[in-house]
Amino acid sequence: MQSSDPRYFFETDADQLKRERRATKANNKYGSPIQLKSKILAATHDPLSPTTSILVAESAGSVRRVTLSPPTSTQTYRGPSTPLACLTTGGPHGTTLFAGAWDKTIWSWDLRTRAPGPQYTGHSDFVKAVVCARIGTTHLLISGGADKKIIVWDVATGAKLHTLVDPVVNMMAVQDLVVDHSLQSETEIVVISASSDPHIRRWKVRLDGWEQVVEDAPDAPGAERRTILEHETTVYKLVLDGEGEEVDLWSSSGDGTAKCLARMRGWKADETLEHGDHVRAVAVTERWVVTAGRDEDVKFWDRAEGRLYCALQGHFDEVTELLVVGDKVVSVSIDGTVRSWPTDKAGLDAAVEEQKPKLVEEEEEEVETGPGGKLSADEEAELAALMEEDD
Repeated sequence: MQSSDPRYFFETDADQLKRERRATKANNKYGSPIQLKSKILAATHDPLSPTTSILVAESAGSVRRVTLSPPTSTQTYRGPSTPLACLTTGGPHGTTLFAGAWDKTIWSWDLRTRAPGPQYTGHSDFVKAVVCARIGTTHLLISGGADKKIIVWDVATGAKLHTLVDPVVNMMAVQDLVVDHSLQSETEIVVISASSDPHIRRWKVRLDGWEQVVEDAPDAPGAERRTILEHETTVYKLVLDGEGEEVDLWSSSGDGTAKCLARMRGWKADETLEHGDHVRAVAVTERWVVTAGRDEDVKFWDRAEGRLYCALQGHFDEVTELLVVGDKVVSVSIDGTVRSWPTDKAGLDAAVEEQKPKLVEEEEEEVETGPGGKLSADEEAELAALMEEDD
């Protein structure tokens, strides 16, 4: 019988201390945790209940709908036998769920009935990012993988329309994709991609072709600029904020920062937040910028003043996603928990006050685990390598 318990494998002193610290921290109730049975690698909004629930991708190979109030795990979408790394929704009615998997396939389901839909196969490595868009009446699925490729699919037919690659600046594993709806027309969309290299790329996509956005370099007359280069290493997350020409791009990176890249300034960094450690996720509200990542804390930054307002504890492993859901910010983590945080100042002040005492150590019930919820030792190592690939 094989075990995935790290205590049965060689551990450095640092690894052992980290494991013991996380075990001590695991029983805290900050952020009203909803405990699932496996690691949560991604999350997205639920179009059927946009203010009360989210959809999460689990390492156990399923997608789960999680209702935030009252806190509970409800419907599950099954099929894959490998971890799911990314999620999106879209399609003709906006109610098709797409999930990219370690098996190099994009799976789909009907959100209402949970009936499996078509599978999209064409990547040669993990699928790490998915997003939906529409050109005219044609609904598109756009995916990015560890194979360094971005593929554009026709949702209805499953046909692979285009494969986007940067022929000049070597692109590494794709980490995130967003569609810039402010530049969308009936014949063209603009897709923005982040990858394991520090370059952010923009792509114009049509049904009959595509091109990478190349423009004049703002600080080098006569030179071309193929990418937005404001970070030092991996860019994990992209979030568009604003409307029309006022849309800015927030990015989070392995260089320990989240940055506001201003369109009106040629995508130069207008603001830099020094989170520290790898910043895996960023979310934006009218008042706050929220960052989280490998250091486990969820940090709220005052947009008006550009300063850190508070850092909230709770998670005991890396945070993988942040979502604004109604009047809360929701965080999900490798620790298998979904936690909710207030966005009003009084609520944040109360959360800070609650966390002043020492974290409860071993008094709460043991973290729930279940059969099939754990990764094997090999899968644990593979996940760790995947998460750490750009260190």
